[in-house]
Amino acid sequence: MTIARVLTIAGSDSGGGAGIQADLRTFAMHCVHGMSAITCVTAQNTQGVMRVDALPPEAVVAQIVAVQGDIGITAAKTGMLLNGEIIRAVAAHLAQFPIAQLVVDPVMVSRSGAQLLAAEAVTALRDRLFPLATVLTPNRYEAQILTGQEITNVDTMAVAARRIYDESGIPVVIKGGGLRGELQGTDVWYDGQTLEVLATATVQTPHTHGTGCTLSAAIAAHLALGADLPTSIQRGKAYVTAALHHAIAIGQGTGPVGHFFPLLGQG
Repeated sequence: MTIARVLTIAGSDSGGGAGIQADLRTFAMHCVHGMSAITCVTAQNTQGVMRVDALPPEAVVAQIVAVQGDIGITAAKTGMLLNGEIIRAVAAHLAQFPIAQLVVDPVMVSRSGAQLLAAEAVTALRDRLFPLATVLTPNRYEAQILTGQEITNVDTMAVAARRIYDESGIPVVIKGGGLRGELQGTDVWYDGQTLEVLATATVQTPHTHGTGCTLSAAIAAHLALGADLPTSIQRGKAYVTAALHHAIAIGQGTGPVGHFFPLLGQG
């Protein structure tokens, strides 16, 4: 039996809502074999992050080497890489030993707008890792940093998507989860030729933790299963939307999306 093998290079979320934990659940629900290279360990729950400890860059790369040389990697995604040293180490390895399908979720700013990466790390991400990607999946705030322009609606998302593609040459999906009202959850996709607005009905839930991680993981899973990029994005977005409909109200803060909703026998 041949099974698609998908690697996540990201941080651990002790609360289980995002990061490595969300990625592996997403991979499992798409029937691909999930593997992980952990970049950092966070102490967090539904209310916030209390502590972050980075792994040495060499330890991150060693995890990639271990699975790449033995098991093989059909597709991969990157999430929280935390600092410039890890970004440069991962990018240097992937430049030498490429992965055919690489989804780069440029985790720089949280969904609430808090910046998570230092300026030099953002530069490393843009200059070293972006050129290796199959697709980029920045959220609204990350797209603002990458373009230097404010994003408030679909039109400005479209301008930003074109600008990011023109500068990187890489297809991009700008996630609109941070927008207000009916625009919340509207994404814009651009691949240098086609610009598409991906809109779904807004899901009214406060429990949205892990949506960005889940989308990039789902896209990577579908690419590994052989779908083309536009189809992988559409299916990934559909999965996230359904998971939001089954979001989990746990803890005293923002709960995670319901990754395992198909097991509940509900669409």
